[in-house]
Amino acid sequence: MTTTHAITTPAITTPAITTHDSEAPVTVADELLAPPRRHELLRLATAGSVDDGKSTLVGRLLYDTKSVLADQLDAVERVSRERGLDAADLALLTDGLRAEREQGITIDVAYRYFSTATRSYVLADTPGHVQYTRNMVTGASTAELALILIDARHGVVEQTRRHLAVTGLLGVRHVAVAVNKMDLVDWSQQRFDDIVAEFARHATRFGIEDVVAVPVSALFGDNVVDRSDRAAWYTGPTLLEHLEAVPVGTDPSAQPLRMPVQFVIRPQSAQHPDYRGYAGRLASGVVRPGDEVVVLPGGGRTTIAGIDRARADGSVESLDVAFAPQSVVLRLTDDIDVSRGDLIAAADEPSLTTRDLSGTVAVLSERPLRQRDRVLLRVGTRTVRALVDDIVDQLDIATMEQRTAPDGLALNAIGRVRIRLADDIAVDDYRALRRTGAFLLIDEADGSTLAAGMADAPDRNAGEGI
Repeated sequence: MTTTHAITTPAITTPAITTHDSEAPVTVADELLAPPRRHELLRLATAGSVDDGKSTLVGRLLYDTKSVLADQLDAVERVSRERGLDAADLALLTDGLRAEREQGITIDVAYRYFSTATRSYVLADTPGHVQYTRNMVTGASTAELALILIDARHGVVEQTRRHLAVTGLLGVRHVAVAVNKMDLVDWSQQRFDDIVAEFARHATRFGIEDVVAVPVSALFGDNVVDRSDRAAWYTGPTLLEHLEAVPVGTDPSAQPLRMPVQFVIRPQSAQHPDYRGYAGRLASGVVRPGDEVVVLPGGGRTTIAGIDRARADGSVESLDVAFAPQSVVLRLTDDIDVSRGDLIAAADEPSLTTRDLSGTVAVLSERPLRQRDRVLLRVGTRTVRALVDDIVDQLDIATMEQRTAPDGLALNAIGRVRIRLADDIAVDDYRALRRTGAFLLIDEADGSTLAAGMADAPDRNAGEGI
């Protein structure tokens, strides 16, 4: 049985924070008799303030799940001995850059991979310092869960709020809070509960609803993979147990069909003289032959005549159904104009087309993003010329409040913008559909990425563009 304790504050209801969760033990017989389970993939991003022990926690996860190669461990033990340490510094498993090792902080996004019997994990270890906000945006953009560390001695700090803001903006659905270094506060339940309550209040501000908190000591491995006996008051899951149980993915049938067209296939062969297919990766939804679709931004309507997919041996198979995130080729009943950059969408729930886009951007370039800048905007596989019509405001990282934007948005800044486009695009509200609601702003001159954006609900009364 699972018991969830919802923490509330006056006038508002905070996210349900699971801190005490007990389940009946699973026996060997239960495991042997249980039906085989699908090996699932969970993408998660870590974030924490400097010296919160994030790299040590990631290293502990890798080490205790037996995901470290012998030569890697030998190298870590050798460097640890050279530093005069008695035990292996597991943080070295993730802090691979020389600059990171010298400073003892994480600078770049490091991707780590590990597996258990039931799941595979892609872990993006992102930096916490304010000057590397863009790296966290990059690492968390594809994550389903954010793992945020808090030092039990310091509690919720400015960087914690920053991580919550980015997590909320990127629409990450699940948050796990690891209250680390509990051994330095004598495993105080009161201290843990106070931190969790404050974290919940801030999470509510950024629309984060699913939060689970676990007290840990990454240095000694308490409650990371193995359960600790030093906190008898805590009966909830270890961190890994929670990662194993958190829901993975979104039910494709619950989302409308979206497939950006990457390539038009016309083999011009004697065997298939009239073949025309549209290749792409399903961003969301389910598609079957006979389904009615609309091709955007043109608006042509037709039905799906067939679905093809390439096998590993190079042959082609026809499918009765396809679902995100499969890569397939769709054949259409009618010969309508479709090209790379178009979007094939469900006819009853299409994306909106617009030439006037509003959204939030995170600046990734050292070149500031300024009003009246002419840029390229890319959404899905479509690229159009665009003009930064207005910089509405900027998020103050220190106070988490929106303030009047300066002349431009500098590197790592997060702000809201309005953009006029030279041509129609099909786009979704990022909060509803992340893959077709995300966009990039690109420098026309050199092709470098200036900013990553998250579209607001498109304006149905789109303007005339630029």
